[in-house]
Amino acid sequence: MLEVSDLQMRFKSVRAVSGVSFSVRQGETLGLVGESGCGKSTTARAIVRLLEPTGGSIHFQGRDITHARQRELRPLRRDLQMIFQDPYSSLNPRQTVGQIIANPLVVQGISGVRAKVGELLDMVGLIPEHVDRYPHEFSGGQAQRIGIARALATRPKLVIADEPVSALDVSVQAQIVNLLEELQRELGLTYIFIAHDLSVVRRVSDRVAVMYLGRIVEIGDRQALYDSPAHPYTRALLSAVPVPDPKVERKRERIVLQGDPPSPAAPPPGCLFHPRCPQAQEICSVERPLLQVHRGREVACHFPL
Repeated sequence: MLEVSDLQMRFKSVRAVSGVSFSVRQGETLGLVGESGCGKSTTARAIVRLLEPTGGSIHFQGRDITHARQRELRPLRRDLQMIFQDPYSSLNPRQTVGQIIANPLVVQGISGVRAKVGELLDMVGLIPEHVDRYPHEFSGGQAQRIGIARALATRPKLVIADEPVSALDVSVQAQIVNLLEELQRELGLTYIFIAHDLSVVRRVSDRVAVMYLGRIVEIGDRQALYDSPAHPYTRALLSAVPVPDPKVERKRERIVLQGDPPSPAAPPPGCLFHPRCPQAQEICSVERPLLQVHRGREVACHFPL
């Protein structure tokens, strides 16, 4: 359904995304994880063309949309939608819930708007009486449900969820994740699910891509990646995820990375991770590794685990 090849996003002297490549198959969920500032959200915004890519290509349903004009993008947006991280900042405070959800329907020229708005509210667990209320009158979880309803208004095929639960209370996060899974089953949706919470990604994803400083360092099947991470950065990320069993938690290895991620404005030579990597060797500071097949997944490392 989606093919991203060598995607580049540069802002003046900062290379926010540098050579990202991946594909998404129909009906699956691809998890995209990494530290804050690694380029996950920038990648998402480039895919839906809220940002203009500075390099590479994006093919959606076989069509090159990398530099498509707004007139060409409008019909494509029926099939490609996005759910944003902060529901309050992504909803117009001056519009009612009904107007917010109706906007995509009106833009796309879809008839029966009022009835469809009611159906969408019911689909995300809200009631018809909410249609005339404003975003500030809702809790964070309810506001995110409104954002989900708006994204689903045109019955898209691919939805990019950009950290859709990170701004919510833990108890509400599970409700939203359950809703997204239920909607995927009912509507046959394909997701790109962006998050820094690895436990959430493990639950919802079929495959997982790990980003570091604007590049993908490992991508593969969820279970294999979580059970035996091949990249040192993936291994360090997973070691920081709490385990509910206190006995297991006490015994398992913790990997503490030294230093902070380098600045995207001045990335290190060679492997971008080598200044923090516990197993870096001389070649790592000179030659940048490319994604290569290793144990059934792709890993960008000279010495995969």
